[in-house]
Order: sequence, then C-alpha cells, then structure tokens
Amino acid sequence: MQALTKMKTNPATRKIINDPVYGFITVDHPLVLAVVAHPYYQRLRNIHQMAFAHLVYPGAMHSRMHHSLGAYHLMGIALHELKSKGIDITPEEELGAKLAILLHDCGHGPFSHALEKELIPGVHHEQLSLLIMEKLNEELQGKLAVAISIFTDQYPKKFLHQLVSGQLDVDRLDYLNRDSFFTGVAEGVIGYDRILKMLTVHEGQLMVEEKAIFSIEKFLISRRLMYWQVYLHKTVVSAEMTLVHALRRAQELIGKGIAVKAATAALDFFLQNRQAAAAIKQHLDLFFRLDDHDVMASIKNWCNHPDRVLAELSKLIVNRQLLKIRFTSDSTAVSTLDALRKEAAIQLEITEQEAVYFVFTGEAHNTTYNPKDDRIQILFKNGQVKDISAVDHALINYGNSISYGEIKKHFVCYPRTLKTTPH
Repeated sequence: MQALTKMKTNPATRKIINDPVYGFITVDHPLVLAVVAHPYYQRLRNIHQMAFAHLVYPGAMHSRMHHSLGAYHLMGIALHELKSKGIDITPEEELGAKLAILLHDCGHGPFSHALEKELIPGVHHEQLSLLIMEKLNEELQGKLAVAISIFTDQYPKKFLHQLVSGQLDVDRLDYLNRDSFFTGVAEGVIGYDRILKMLTVHEGQLMVEEKAIFSIEKFLISRRLMYWQVYLHKTVVSAEMTLVHALRRAQELIGKGIAVKAATAALDFFLQNRQAAAAIKQHLDLFFRLDDHDVMASIKNWCNHPDRVLAELSKLIVNRQLLKIRFTSDSTAVSTLDALRKEAAIQLEITEQEAVYFVFTGEAHNTTYNPKDDRIQILFKNGQVKDISAVDHALINYGNSISYGEIKKHFVCYPRTLKTTPH
C-alpha cells in the first residue's frame, strides 16, 4: 500500500528511464508509477528475458523488466499514431492499454518459458499475469479494471487487445528489437518505427497500411531467423532441457522420500507440493517470491547432492559443460537411443533407467505466421482488406514455405564424452 500512498500524495511525479534500445522512456502517470514500484513488478528485474541465451550470446543479460518497459514505450507510440489518424481513444483507454502491456509478462516464473510447465504444471504464465493484475486491482481500488478488460479481450475496442496480444503486437515488436540488440544478431533487426507509423484501425480491427507491406515481410522473416539462430539455438535448447531434467530428478527423488532441499523456502514449497498448482491463487505471494536466483542457487547446491544423477545434471549447468545436441529432420531410432543410454550408464555409473536424464529426444517448432491465430491484415488504399498471407508477393504469399508454414525439427541430447553417436 506504500506505492498507492505515493500515488495519492505525489500526483505530479514523473520518471525518466534511460533505455539502451529506445533512449529515454517517460513514465508520467501516478498509477503506472505505483504499479512499477510494486514488489510483484520489481521481481521481473531478476528474471532473464531470454533464459539461457547468455550462454551463447554473453550480452543477452536483459530482464523481463527491460522488455515490459520497452513494450510500454512502444504502446505509447502506437496509441499516439492511432489518435493522430482520428481513432477515438480516451485517456482511460490509453492508460488501460499501457498498464495491460506493462503487466502482460508479470506471471512469468524463473527462466520464463523454459520452466513454465515444470514448477506450476498446467498453469500458463498469462493466467498468472491475470491473477496478479486482479490482486493489484484490489489493492488499487479497481483502477486496473480497464487494463484487465483489455488484457482478457473483453473490452469492446478489440484493437486495443490486439496491440497487447496479437500477431503484430508491441510485445513482439519489442522483444525482437531488444533481443537483437542485446545478442548482437543483426537478422532480428526490424523496422518497428515504420510499422508503428503504418498502424491503423478499420472496422474496429487493428490493421497495417499498404505502404508497410515490406516492413511486415521483414518482421516475419526476422522472427523466423531469430527463433532458429537465438531462441532455438542448439546450446540454448540443451541448457534449458538439462535444467528441466534437473528439476524433474529432484521431484522424482522427493516422491521417493529422498531429501532434496531447494535453496529458498519459496522454491522448496513448489518442489515439495506438486498439488499447489491446483490452488495457485492461494499461493501467489509464494510464487511471486520466485525468480532465477532461487533456481540457480539450488542448482549450485545440488552439485554436491548424494544422488549422482541430480549432481551431474547440476554440474553440467553450473560449469557450462552441456550435453551435446543434434538437430535432425527425422526422429532418432530407438536402437540408437538404447545404445547411447547403455554407454552413458556405464560411463556415469548409473542405471540405464537413470540414463534417460542424459540421453533424450525432443522437438523444436518454429511457425512464422499462422492465419488461424489473430491475423495481420493489410488495408489497401482502395479500402480492400487482405490477410498478409494472401498478398501477392514472392515471400509472404499463402502456402509459401519460406516464411509461412511451420517447420519442425527433431533433436537428440547426449553426453559429449560418449563414443557412440546418433545416426
């Protein structure tokens, strides 16, 4: 409630944040300042935006807080451009949209997507974001009602939700631009400023003016390239899967009655109480005490755990001596996996059943654009509207596999010290 008190007593407070990507970001509304000052939001400082990408790109150390502030900044620009074109947006709606994007990722747990299905199984981060928005709304006497309505797509002006969550939302515009900046991967650079200039609203739907077709094409291609080159980089995938397996091993041991203690009470609670996900609303305060530090401190401690599997998995992460990974077009043969696991079991002095933690397969998916989801629609000068996939162009027309369809790759992970190799 301290943040709320400040909001009432200092209505003229104005903060300027120096962002390395956009320059100065201005936060000049007392309600936004109250939200930013709240511990639930400040927690995002301690969650990496890109999980383990810094193991490949050392500069990728930016946080979820960096990203949310960047998306907030782009939302302000987008709304300004729409209003300049005569689109009716009230001050309350503008504030609601800004708050919705500011809090859109506040439900992420440690290491974001990498552990989303492990710590709180069956609960998507957007569900947690909504729960925390509702809790903040209670603390702030209902002042987040419009933001929640926009976030949940219940608000009548649908284009506001599309700016928060859609195929061309400011969330994607920021993370592509920001992740490209911090990784140094030039393929991710997009013309976000031109795209924002070309946004418009037609029949209540967010659209892009015809002049921005090439910028949209670049956006789609950049997104695909960033996924394969950064988000689904083989080293990143290997590190994230090893972390997932370490937590699964810890939970397996706990289920057998073997003592495994996390470094913090919050993480220990969710490891020991798998049923907590069913009543997550009752445990929000504990969940929002979790961040990357809880997990990494536990992993460091587990390097000395008496269970050899948990200890070895933890050491792989801490020492960056990661499992080797190979991407293939086809799934690895069962006979090959059996051979790899037998050798791993002998080498690591574990059972073949335990070797599945070190030799395993999976799939990586990359879809640039799916018209079954919220669409990117182009508004032509003659008033005609076309989905981007139907535009007659060499790279983005419907069915062209270069940038349209889903690509799926299989992968197999195994200790790099093995003599046997997948084939």
